Parts: sequence; C-alpha cells; structure tokens
Amino acid sequence: MSEPVNDQLGGPRLSWHAGEVDPAELEVPSDWPAQSFDEWAYGGATGAGVRVCVVDSGIDGGHADVGPVSGAYAMVADGDGLRAVPDEQGDRSGHGTACASVIRRLAPGCELVGMRVLGALHGRAEVLVAGLRWAVAQDFDVINLSLSTTQRDFVPALRELADEAYFRNTLIVAAAHNLPVESYPWRFASVVSVGSHREPEPDLILYNPSPPVEFFACGMNVPVATPGGGHRRCSGNSFATPHVAARCALIRGKHPGLTPFQVKTALYLSSSNVRSHG
Repeated sequence: MSEPVNDQLGGPRLSWHAGEVDPAELEVPSDWPAQSFDEWAYGGATGAGVRVCVVDSGIDGGHADVGPVSGAYAMVADGDGLRAVPDEQGDRSGHGTACASVIRRLAPGCELVGMRVLGALHGRAEVLVAGLRWAVAQDFDVINLSLSTTQRDFVPALRELADEAYFRNTLIVAAAHNLPVESYPWRFASVVSVGSHREPEPDLILYNPSPPVEFFACGMNVPVATPGGGHRRCSGNSFATPHVAARCALIRGKHPGLTPFQVKTALYLSSSNVRSHG
C-alpha cells in the first residue's frame, strides 16, 4: 500500500482522489500564453467521428441516455482461452451502463461500443486483459476503463497493452482505485489516470499537481443510467473517469490529428485549475 503524500497544500493528502480539498487550493501556474485553451481544445465539439469503447460490465444500448450503441461484445471462454463474441447477456450490474451514460451526456456525438469483461461486478484479471487487448486491436480513439486489478502478475501484460495503445494512437482513460492501493493499469504513464473530486460541476476537470493520479473529475453523486431505463446516483473514481473520457472524445473530435501525448497536454491546459501568468 502506498502512503499519503505531503505536498504543497501543507499536509498529508491521498492523491487517489481530491477528498475535501477546495479546487482553489490546487491552482497550478502555467507559463503558456494567456488564452482560453478550453475553447480551443473542445469548444463547440460533440465528439462526432470519435469511437469510444467502454470496457466494463456491458452497456444497455436501449437506454435513452446511452444509445445508440454501435456494438456490444463480451469476452467468453473458448477452450483454453478467451475470445470476443457479440454480447447477448447485456449489463447485469449497471456499472458499464452508468459510465456510458456519462460519456453520452457530455459527448453526445461520439460512437459508443461496449466490451463486457465483468459479470455482476465479479471479474477476473485475465478477462480484463483480454478485453482490453481486443479494444486496443480495434483502434478505438478512446477507451474508458473504470476498472483496475491489484494482481501484479498481470502488470507486464497490461503495461505492454498500455504502451501498444499509446503508439497506435488510442487513448486509455483509466480509473484509479478508490482506496490507496497499488492497482493497474492506471499507474502507467501511457494512460490518462483519473480520480474524483467532490464538486458537483460535470465540466470541472482538475489537473493534479501531486501524482500519481493525473486528473480529477466529478465523482460524487453522479447521475447515471441503469439498465432497463432507470436512473440513480453513484460515487467513486469509476464515475469520474467517463467525464475525462468524454473530454478526450471532444478534443479528438475537434482535433482528429492529435496524438495521445498531445491530448494529455490539451487536457492539462484546459483544466480549470491551470492558470496562465497572463
């Protein structure tokens, strides 16, 4: 387990989430020229033309807050291995549908695809790896991964996949664990790692000056869709992550040629707490 870090805020703070920290305390000075980077980065964008894969528990594409969904797949056992097949079971836990609804709300024009690697929130790390491998091979623009594993045996495979995605121009947006424990792949520098803040604004994304988590987004009492047409509110890093995935979809929709590195830079510069000296 990692220990709390002491940062410029004057005391111990877990960087897995923003906790009770006031966003004003996280202000980061920037030497970039003064201008509205959020307007440049994603102003007027809808995510149109951007393919987003939600690797999770499946997606209820029939929900008005989620659909249309371009495809729904699942990893299933096939002899001694795993393979992707059309998902006929659907989302039984609601976790994936919840994440997909946040992305649809913030990036309504994007194309959504689901890859189910969880069943009723009981998953195996090898299934997660297989599902992520499939998603990387499909060359999605953005992969939302509100999941992680603490099993270190899978770290080499996940690191290789994260690097492969990075160089294939696919952006993996991964949730940090809700507890201060080591889990993966959010810990890798080649992904966009996300924790939660407690502010209610869905558009408020904060850069974290004290890594390992890079960005904070709305993760408290988030309104989400549930399978079968319902709604509820959920809290945690899982639900902060699709806010950032949606922002990435908006950026990639407006600037299709940006690499993952450049999208991260645009996320940083458009974060609400990054202030130019100008």
